[in-house]
This record gives sequence, C-alpha cells and structure tokens, in this order.
Amino acid sequence: MFFQTIFERIFVCLLLMGSSVSLAQSEQYTFAIVPQQAASVLVKNWGPLLQYLSTQSNHEFKFRTGKNIPVFEQGLEKGEYDFAYMNPYHYIIFHQKSGYQAFAKAKNKKIRGIIVVKKDSPYQNLADLNRQKLAFPSPLAFAASMLTRSALVSNNVEFSSQYVSSHDSVYRNVAAGHFAAGGGVVRTFKAAPSELRANLRILYTTQAYTPHAFAVHPRVPEQIIKQVQTILLGLDSNEQGELLLQRLGIQGIEKAEDKQWNDIRQLKLNVN
Repeated sequence: MFFQTIFERIFVCLLLMGSSVSLAQSEQYTFAIVPQQAASVLVKNWGPLLQYLSTQSNHEFKFRTGKNIPVFEQGLEKGEYDFAYMNPYHYIIFHQKSGYQAFAKAKNKKIRGIIVVKKDSPYQNLADLNRQKLAFPSPLAFAASMLTRSALVSNNVEFSSQYVSSHDSVYRNVAAGHFAAGGGVVRTFKAAPSELRANLRILYTTQAYTPHAFAVHPRVPEQIIKQVQTILLGLDSNEQGELLLQRLGIQGIEKAEDKQWNDIRQLKLNVN
C-alpha cells in the first residue's frame, strides 16, 4: 500500500509536469468582439468559436469585449487586443492608428444599417422623424449610427441623438417608447428576443457596404495569423464549424485584404 501511494504520487507529479510543459509551449491571445450586443450574448455566441480555435490551434484564445462601444474603441486605439472583430469604420480608423490588419470577413455578406420604430407608431418614412429624439449605439457604430444618421441628414431630417451603448439597448428603448426611432443592423435585430422584435418594425434600410473585419495587431506572429485564418476559412466545411457559424448569423468566412474597405474610406461620414 505504501509503494502504491508513492507510485501514485509520482504519476500525478509527472502528469502535472506534462501539463505545465504543454501550457508553456502554447501561447495566449486575446480575441475581442465589438459589443453590439450584451456581453452575455456575445459570450454565448462567440465563446464556442474561440474554444474551437483554441482546440484546433493548440493556443488559447481569450474572449474580450468592452462594456460599451467607446470602451472597446479605447482598447483598439491602445492596441490591447491581439485579434478583433470590428465594424468597418473601426477598421479603417484603427488600421491607421494602431496598425490592425484585416485578414478575413464574412462571406457573401454586406452590412446595412436600419432604423426601427415602435410597431404601432405613426411614423412611415424618414421625414416623419423630423425634430424627434433618436437612439443610437455609439457615435462610431458604423451601420447602426453613422449610416443611419447620414441617411437622415441627406433627407434633410432634423433630429437629436442619444447614445445608449448597444444595439440591444436601442431596440429596448424604442420598444418602450423612450425614443421615436433608433439605429441598428439586420443581424442584431434578428437576434433580438422575439417578444422585443414583435413590438418593433424596420422603417428604413441603408445601402450596403463591406462588412466587419476580422483583424489582427502587428505584434502577432505571421504563422499564428495564418493558422487562425485557415481555421476560420474552414468552418463551413464541417458540421461543427457550420453550427458555430449559425450562432453568429454568418454563412462562412473568407480571406480579406485592406483595400476591400476602400468603399468605407470614400464615404464622407459625420462622426458627431
């Protein structure tokens, strides 16, 4: 019995030593997601993908976000995140400021902003929103704030803006009658709880542009970037990957390069 205990202890020690070596050989990388939705929703939807990345690559990818979009933007400006999924306007700004480089994007997808109103409201077109108070996620939320506000300005609609931190918050506030209308995107609107969507309708949809970027900070080694890119691009080729994509409302992921966001650069958008 004594010898058995000794051998068991040695065996456990060897296992722990093996685990330490394995952990030491793997690297940790942060992967931040723009907080269009509540953090709990993002963890539920993106957590399994990051776990899959970790398993497939033998490196650890840790979920990050911000309590709101401005905090997320601060993280991008400081280069705090190794990898990040960011909106198109964030990408062109923080590509220039912090060196983030796009390497992938959603396949066969364009991004559009929407303006939602309460289902039983009298508003039928943009002109009806003149002199109303409207809700938006944040000043730099590309489609939900920048494209929708640009459309209002182009149609000579006067309005005041209130920023409420996330797309989900916009939808809840409009449904509750706190604002005449608010900005969002089709994906987050479809992802909202059915009882919330039942109290809203889409009043207006903007033109379409290059979608969010999967981007990486320049400090990350090239071989890690290629490994992550390969794993993401292969998601739609197996059943497990397809289920992960369904959680995100994405059909597939394809390679991308910086010039594909030139359509965003050509826009003259008012940030205020």
